[in-house]
Amino acid sequence: MGIRVAVAGASGYAGGELLRLIAGHPEFELVAATAHSQAGQPVAAVHPQLAGLDLTFGATDPAALADADLAFLALPHGESAALAAALPETVRVVDLGADHRLRDGAAWARYYGGAHAGAWTYGLPELPGQRAAISAATRVANTGCYAVAVTLALAPLVAAGVVAPADVVAVAASGTSGAGRAAKAHLLGSEVMGDLSPYKVGAHQHVPEIKQATGAASLSLTPVLAPMPRGILATVTAVPTGAADPRAVLTEAYADAPFVHVLPEGTWPHTAATLGSNSCHLQATVDVDSGRVIVVSAIDNLGKGAAGQAVQNANLMLGLPETSGLSIYGVAP
Repeated sequence: MGIRVAVAGASGYAGGELLRLIAGHPEFELVAATAHSQAGQPVAAVHPQLAGLDLTFGATDPAALADADLAFLALPHGESAALAAALPETVRVVDLGADHRLRDGAAWARYYGGAHAGAWTYGLPELPGQRAAISAATRVANTGCYAVAVTLALAPLVAAGVVAPADVVAVAASGTSGAGRAAKAHLLGSEVMGDLSPYKVGAHQHVPEIKQATGAASLSLTPVLAPMPRGILATVTAVPTGAADPRAVLTEAYADAPFVHVLPEGTWPHTAATLGSNSCHLQATVDVDSGRVIVVSAIDNLGKGAAGQAVQNANLMLGLPETSGLSIYGVAP
């Protein structure tokens, strides 16, 4: 018998990736997978990549998760807080939604609306002190996908005083799986293929999360929908405060981080190289004209941006090696 884990919201893209990672995890035993409209359906009928996983989706209610040692909540924003509150304290929880990420209730109201459910331990182990905090926690708020890509690129530079916390700019392209699995006209193949389109310009909900995690004082984030299923490529620029080498600062900051790789000088991140992995690839330089620091970050939005990050957090919460059941290396071609 392994460590008993359950997944709520398992019919979505992040939920399906969680199921795949759990199925290959050396210590996890999947005991429940719940869904709303797909309840009663075999898992493989919804996720054909999981053929051979003999499990049926149950209804999403606390009783379905209460016997697990740890539950992953892969639910839409605003839906996980009530479910988590109904679970016994004996069940550790990793919430992939936004409900418990923000410490500032006013920021929650501005970007999400509704009642603020309060902040949990923030689930980004690579931030200073967070690995120990996550290891000691029973409730962890998983990061947003854009937040991971931008925070890993920016946080060490702000902390070291290499860049100013104000006037940070990020432009990030993401694959369509980041928008979820629900049928939407603007996500049809005919609409997305051969096209790049910005969305939530000037008001993306991950802005307060990134500011909270990095210490940035002001941030302009422009998300771009890209014609690919998975991946995020973020270009982050900031004003330097001196002559320090940003690449050297990142290299030192992540020297002991198994999933963050500062690439060799002259090599730039691209999304395909992170596909199927829990890794983040980084590269940094200084713009020869403007003098701004530029950091490019690539992740798989369903890996380090969602399900892989959640498993990494769960490993720490359960006292397992941080890399258990996770790949550092991507899949190619």
